[in-house]
Amino acid sequence: MKNWKIPAVIGGVVLLLIMIVAGSYNSMVASRESVNTAWSKVESQYQRRSDLIPNLVNTVKGAANFEQETLTKVVEARAKATQIKVDANNPDDIAKFQQAQSEVSSSLSRLLAVAENYPQLKATENFRDLQSQLEGTENRITVARNDFNDAAKSYNTKVKSFPTNLLAGMFGFKERPYFESDAGANKAPSVDFNAANSTKQEN
Repeated sequence: MKNWKIPAVIGGVVLLLIMIVAGSYNSMVASRESVNTAWSKVESQYQRRSDLIPNLVNTVKGAANFEQETLTKVVEARAKATQIKVDANNPDDIAKFQQAQSEVSSSLSRLLAVAENYPQLKATENFRDLQSQLEGTENRITVARNDFNDAAKSYNTKVKSFPTNLLAGMFGFKERPYFESDAGANKAPSVDFNAANSTKQEN
């Protein structure tokens, strides 16, 4: 009777180890997929902002003597950003993506700042609606970016922690880069439409 107890114990230990390894592996796969999903949401929100820009530019073009250079920089920054292909596993790609999106943010900030000098433009319903949509999109970008960083942090912790780091090395789980934009680069400037209405009433 003792002859079968030892193999049974060994078999039980092996089975337990297999279950632990399988559970850890599945957990890492789930974490990696969470990072991928979070990154997709980041790209989706930036794409939404990109889709708003042509309408904004066309609306601003209607303002008499609006600075052409400002419009050109917005269009060029958008074109550059949309041409970048990103591998979210590659830190260099993430950095290039961040830089391009920061340039879009800067050009949009400049455009909205210049628009302050055109009360009639700011008073139009279309411009006000687009500006509101941009602000909402910038907020969603911030949320999506933070969610991505949180997912990446959770995943990277598993990749670097024992004993899951052993599995990471065996199965090719690698650390993911974080999205770290410049402070304030993705925050739309506040535009005071009340000032525009006051100016209109005075006229």
